Amino acid sequence: MEKISYNLVFNRKKRLNKRGMALVQVEAYLNRKKMYFSTKIYLKPEQWDAKRKMVKNHPNANVLNRMLYENIAAIEQTELGLWQQGKTISLDLLRNSIDKPLSNERSFLIFFKDEIANSSLKESTRQNHLSTLELLQGFKKEVLFTDLTFEFVSSFDNYLQSKSYHLNTIAKHMKHLKRYVNVAINKEYMDIQKYAFRKYKIKSIEGSHTHLAPEELYRFENLQLTGRYTRLQKTKDAFLFCCYAGLRYSDFISLTSANIIEFHQETWIIYKSVKTGIEVRLPLYLLFEGKGIEILQHYEDDLDSFFKLKDNSNINKELSLLAGLAKIDKRVSFHTARHTNATLLLYSGANITTVQKLLGHKSVKTTQVYANIMDITVVRDLEKTASSKLYNKQ
Repeated sequence: MEKISYNLVFNRKKRLNKRGMALVQVEAYLNRKKMYFSTKIYLKPEQWDAKRKMVKNHPNANVLNRMLYENIAAIEQTELGLWQQGKTISLDLLRNSIDKPLSNERSFLIFFKDEIANSSLKESTRQNHLSTLELLQGFKKEVLFTDLTFEFVSSFDNYLQSKSYHLNTIAKHMKHLKRYVNVAINKEYMDIQKYAFRKYKIKSIEGSHTHLAPEELYRFENLQLTGRYTRLQKTKDAFLFCCYAGLRYSDFISLTSANIIEFHQETWIIYKSVKTGIEVRLPLYLLFEGKGIEILQHYEDDLDSFFKLKDNSNINKELSLLAGLAKIDKRVSFHTARHTNATLLLYSGANITTVQKLLGHKSVKTTQVYANIMDITVVRDLEKTASSKLYNKQ
């Protein structure tokens, strides 16, 4: 019987992703047939030495090259195991052996899932942790405790970058992973001497609050979704509703039809903030000309389903796509809606303490930072001054 030969192949499909990167794969060759295995490592064309079959011009070139050849070594080890069992080697058998699920005792992914299920996390936080677990499963079908090395963590980071996740989103997922690695060490499933996060440093940048200007909000409101984009309609409506109501993602997905109250024939939302525990009472009919009520009316046949969304990361990816369609050159996330609400209310003349109550902030200082109150009030007051001078001249 012939032995399988292995080779590294970059950008086999001759197609780059949105970040200008392509995948490195392990090519397995036997009996004039080929099969490809993902290394989960994405590179730019100038970072691959096609002649030497290795990474170049990359800040982590040495680590990535070691990881690539560890990929080949792991596949060869699987093949060796099949030889030792006396099996007839084939590419399909190799694939099935690699994809074969492992026993529960050694599975970090099952440990991760069980820890989330048994935790006392808030529902919105729990969903965020589950989104990290889902990404890990997409990166590698099965993960052993012994897999969690510096190389593995670095490769997972590279994988998230290839998916075009923002640096701070990657940092969030890496913090989740670090949390459960720490729990595994505390429960003695892992050796602390092999702690991956001793070498790997989570990178993030200081977040900046973005909001939609009135003309940008208008473009978002009037964006018509047709064809394959009709699937984004609910995400668009949920985002706009929160622009009008100022809700966080965690509060929006916690709402039910019972939170929508008719009081003296006017529509209010009354809810308790997931983050702060403060009760917030919003007179929807007085906010943004009642546009939030109009959106609710579109979903009145099944209002509870309107408040059920995908996890925050996937919603933010859809919002990024919607912003592009609306020709908005900003990084738009679901939290942009809350910031837009505060900014436009303050700009239109709402009192800072009123906006504080509408947002459910414990301190007015939070509202000031959140809504760039200094910039907004300066512009508004100067506009009033200019208008007053013009009136007096007349």
